[in-house]
Amino acid sequence: MSRLNIKKLPRAKGRTLIIGDVHGCLEELETIVDAFSPESKDRLISVGDLINGGPDSPGVLKFARKHNIYTVLGNHEMRLLKAWFKEDPSLLRNKDKRTYRQLKKADWEWMASWPHVIRIPSTNTIIVHGGFHPFKPWRKQKPEEISTIQVIDSKGRPARRADAPKGKPWGKTWKGPEHIYYGHTPRPEPMIHPKSTGLDTGCVYGYLLTAISIPDEEFFQVKAQRAYADD
Repeated sequence: MSRLNIKKLPRAKGRTLIIGDVHGCLEELETIVDAFSPESKDRLISVGDLINGGPDSPGVLKFARKHNIYTVLGNHEMRLLKAWFKEDPSLLRNKDKRTYRQLKKADWEWMASWPHVIRIPSTNTIIVHGGFHPFKPWRKQKPEEISTIQVIDSKGRPARRADAPKGKPWGKTWKGPEHIYYGHTPRPEPMIHPKSTGLDTGCVYGYLLTAISIPDEEFFQVKAQRAYADD
């Protein structure tokens, strides 16, 4: 069983901006970071899925490195990395292949260094891509599970919405004590619960790129230039 790679960050000297799923939408990422106007003491964190689907995955990775954006692995990065490690593009979906061809060795090596989870103990905050099973210790959950979970099905199992359309959103049941910021489940607006905040608002599908700054909990949103993929 693969283990979670967990990165712990110290207390920020300034604000922290947590950015929802970008999926290769470089212009929107540039706009939202510009709106935040980060100072040297501030920091940026991504909930994963920086790449794939939008027009410029290499440009997004270049921008993320330039601005020292911390990021967790999303299910898209994990899927492409699996094919890269095995040197087997046949493992990919058709919609992955353009991104796979575009990325350079430095991109792959950098993505391979990303954690599955980022912890900020000073604010009792966790950043993860998909989420956690609310009734299991989060440290014992599998990377594949926490990158894809969206709901809890009728049998109490983690599932995707497509597989369990009547399932309950995991974040609605999460009791903490940590507050979780996550992506992966696109909605028209952020999903806000007492101990979890979903930040995927479907930028790649033509909707919004959303971010939130902590500890002040100010939202930043940018309208997508257009729909780059079908939802």
